[in-house]
Amino acid sequence: MQTKNSTILWLTIFGIAMGFLETVVVIYLRRIYYPDGFKFPLVEIENGILSVEILREVATIIMLFAIGFLAGKTKLQRFAFFIYSFAIWDIFYYVFLKMFLDWPESLLTPDILFLIPVPWIGPVIAPIILSLSMIILSWSIIRYDECNKPGTLKGKDWKILIAGSLIVIISFMLNFVKSVEEMIMSSVFIDSIALEIIDSNFGPLNWILFSFGELIIVFEIFKILRMKRMISVIPKL
Repeated sequence: MQTKNSTILWLTIFGIAMGFLETVVVIYLRRIYYPDGFKFPLVEIENGILSVEILREVATIIMLFAIGFLAGKTKLQRFAFFIYSFAIWDIFYYVFLKMFLDWPESLLTPDILFLIPVPWIGPVIAPIILSLSMIILSWSIIRYDECNKPGTLKGKDWKILIAGSLIVIISFMLNFVKSVEEMIMSSVFIDSIALEIIDSNFGPLNWILFSFGELIIVFEIFKILRMKRMISVIPKL
């Protein structure tokens, strides 16, 4: 248990450090493209820089996956440590943005959350809620793995988690997809992803869809925590 706590501590430090590095990159980009402060509609970013940004996001996911793989001893632990590191990174990214840029103005301030496979758009509070869910989920999976040797979740449990995650992701991408559909219907042909999101303010997040996906994830978290072999262990943690 002591070793596990030490691992989580170092993963937390790693996630915070990555969040800081992410913030530094965004500060540079905003100084260049948004000298008066970041806001929608977006300014045009040349394709070369956009491609580098997408590759940077890919590299970030690889780094988080790698640290989870190295920290965990089983497949479940590796997955849990990956989503835990991801959540810490994402939360502290916004913490440092607030510290250095006094942004976002509020938790309801819209942001571009991710660029792969298309831009994810939503208020800052949405990824924070999701990150907190990921932290709780990682904790529950780690405890489950400790109580079930060799630890493994049933296929049904994975399907529920994947379904909830996909619904949440779709809720983030929906604004962009609708915007592109409107452009196509208007016979506006776009040459690049960067131009597709220019002059678009986008609508509000589909909170019903997002909440539905979150509820599915939370349901699975409680299901994992209530599994018979964990009940006797939880009070000792």
